[in-house]
Amino acid sequence: MINRKPLRWPDGKKLAVIITMNCEYWDLTKDTTEPYYAGGPPMLPDSLPGNVADFPNFTWREYGQRVGVWRMFKLFDEMGARFGITINAKTALERPEIVAYANARNWEIVAHNYEQGELLTKYTFDIDKERQLIAATLAVYEKTVGRKAKGWLSSSLRSTPNTPDLLAEQGLQFFCDYMNDEQPYLISTPSGPIVNVPYTIELNDFTFFHRRAMSTWDAARMLKDQFDELYRESAESSRIMSIGLHPHVSGHPHRMPCFREFLAHAQSHPDVWWTTREEISSWYLQNHHTHIA
Repeated sequence: MINRKPLRWPDGKKLAVIITMNCEYWDLTKDTTEPYYAGGPPMLPDSLPGNVADFPNFTWREYGQRVGVWRMFKLFDEMGARFGITINAKTALERPEIVAYANARNWEIVAHNYEQGELLTKYTFDIDKERQLIAATLAVYEKTVGRKAKGWLSSSLRSTPNTPDLLAEQGLQFFCDYMNDEQPYLISTPSGPIVNVPYTIELNDFTFFHRRAMSTWDAARMLKDQFDELYRESAESSRIMSIGLHPHVSGHPHRMPCFREFLAHAQSHPDVWWTTREEISSWYLQNHHTHIA
């Protein structure tokens, strides 16, 4: 960071804010006796074999698709806040209402693997299988969303060293798995550069609500503190504040005051770029060609 020239967002904006809701789908069972890792933490920690239905954890997650996502969508509509989603291919196929709602509001939709529990790391040593999975995911995205995907977030952020190359090969513009920065940067691939627009595990509801067991008010204070510090730093060089949410975690009634409080705080500040990963990556490709990882 110390060796970079200052980054300036367009139109004099200081801080870019991206809020993402991950709309994910889980198979009830898998054809394996190994524990089924569902691409995120469970509510009940005792693991079951993949071929045994785990209804407490499955239905807790399914609550997000059936109820939680709509509560969050309504809140962001009421607050006039820009929102984006990531979506598994299976979510798009099984819950088309989510796609329709996001499309009607021109929200960003990012490709997010085929099924949440089928991690790309399974194909670390089989690049052809990884290529097939990515291609199948993107085909469903185009069919259900109505346009080609521009970017990708891997389930559980678990990608392989081949993933950026395979995504660029498919013509994608941005990638979100690497969380090692607060600014975008280029990744060089044989098919040309792809922009890493960092996602977050720190400002992620899995982390602050479950892994750290923060209260609603602790989380609101943390989000505001993060915003204030990044806003201050962005006077010298612009930053990204990324927030990652899940409807089965954040979409419960008692969580809503957290997000209302944070959004009202952030919206009271001028020069905030409420943006998308596609907008950032498009702007970055046009304006920066030297900062390559």
